[in-house]
Amino acid sequence: MIEWLSGILRFKEPNHIVVDVQGVGYGMDVPASTFERLPEVGSPVELHTYYYVREDETALFGFLTPEERTVFEIFINTSGIGPKTSLGILSSVPIGEFARAVMENDLAALMKVRGVGRKTAERLIVELRDKMKSFMLGLESRGIPLEKPSPEAEDAIAALVQLGTRPAVAARAVRRAVEILGDKASGEALLREALKHR
Repeated sequence: MIEWLSGILRFKEPNHIVVDVQGVGYGMDVPASTFERLPEVGSPVELHTYYYVREDETALFGFLTPEERTVFEIFINTSGIGPKTSLGILSSVPIGEFARAVMENDLAALMKVRGVGRKTAERLIVELRDKMKSFMLGLESRGIPLEKPSPEAEDAIAALVQLGTRPAVAARAVRRAVEILGDKASGEALLREALKHR
């Protein structure tokens, strides 16, 4: 199984990239959370990968972090969720927020994900609650924080989304702003700083 690749990024477009590994081009689909953090074409890149094999389909998927790959694996092993929906979820909402929405039965938050209607959201909650709880506990045990955003941070995220920024990108930009300005910063200050990190 191909679990990791290191090479030169030769091509990238939203959702698909090609990595040159010693003269062999590996094409793979990636979530927006990975695509947005990729280096320029021609630069070295390292990716965690998942080799998807079914009777009528094989595909390679790439992720910048092992956490993204782990969640992708959880998704595709859930009834009724295929690779495209899995990538859509990863592209639409930060992992911690998705896990929290599942554990808190937050149908409204889950239904904001493209391709997820009420029935799918209800099934996600039923089938993923225990898996998401274990996943979050695993992250926390490794020192990866998953705290709920402050009201000021949530306001800044909402403002970025209104400006046309995708929710997952907005959340990451505001988290970066909080790291720089501290958790006592106002929503307005966080928004100004987050605009630099979209």
